[in-house]
Amino acid sequence: MEIGIDSFAAMFSSRPMQPLSDQDAVEQLLARMKYADEVGIDVFGIGEHHRKGFLDSAPFELLSAAAAITNRMRLTTAVTVLSAADPVRVFQSYATLDLISKGRAEMVVGRGSFIDAYPLFGLQLEDYDELFVEKLDLLLKIMKDEQITWKGRFRPALHHQSIYPRPVQQPAPVWLGVGGTPESFVRAGSLGLPLMVAIIGGETHHFKPLVDLYREAGKRAGYAAEQLKVGMHSLGYVAETKEQAMEEFYPGYAEAMNKIGRERGWAPMTRGRFEAQLGPRGALLVGDPQEVAEKIIRHSNALGGLSRLTFQMDTAELNHEKLLKAIHLIATKVKPLVNIPE
Repeated sequence: MEIGIDSFAAMFSSRPMQPLSDQDAVEQLLARMKYADEVGIDVFGIGEHHRKGFLDSAPFELLSAAAAITNRMRLTTAVTVLSAADPVRVFQSYATLDLISKGRAEMVVGRGSFIDAYPLFGLQLEDYDELFVEKLDLLLKIMKDEQITWKGRFRPALHHQSIYPRPVQQPAPVWLGVGGTPESFVRAGSLGLPLMVAIIGGETHHFKPLVDLYREAGKRAGYAAEQLKVGMHSLGYVAETKEQAMEEFYPGYAEAMNKIGRERGWAPMTRGRFEAQLGPRGALLVGDPQEVAEKIIRHSNALGGLSRLTFQMDTAELNHEKLLKAIHLIATKVKPLVNIPE
């Protein structure tokens, strides 16, 4: 199983005790990406948000900067908000990253967990699903063919248009990022795309019926089982002891979840709810290396096998030094325990 890190390039200038400029936050992020590559992390993803507190509105630029200072790990978006983007420009950005990284680029495409991009780019929220379906169709056609003839509702038509540059990798790796909508799982399977499931709460095994829908749809569409890879994006943090991990992760996690919760009408995050998520079936991967590795294996078994697991630690607003230590433990302790030869 590949073990990775996802980042939303969160910055901490909003925290009075942790003043940090945007410039310094980006510098630290790139330093963490370089370090992750050195210690053995398999993949590093950068999300896409268009709101205060996040510096990832242009993920391909951050990934390209990282490509110049890393050598081996995969570099991916996590996710590209395809509904609000031009698939031609998305492809060109991806292909350029693939050239810079010498064939290490990937994309996870989705509709995003926030709606900020829609009014920002003049899109109607009621077109939420139709936008994504149409733009995914165009992106996949561009990935496959150098010259495109295509017509849709939301973008000007293309008539025998050649699109450059072309990436190193053929076929180009595109994952479909999903939350909890059954139709999204079926869509990924029908297209034979690898699936990245964002599980940020609840109990992981509850997603098994949705993953089954994905695999059944892929099988009906004629794709081999090995093509239907499943990845999981999870909130998590690793420290030397479980107690240390809990105490360092909880304050920022609770603050972030309550801020989002006020927007979405969620119940307040409490210490009790947090600790419930640390149980054997809970989604949070917070603890010492042994415990977290065992939980990843349980998650994989519960979902019928995972090809990739990525940690998202930005939510807790941990400082640079703590994140570096966590990356080290994930690479050198957790990853070997997850991948012990049978």
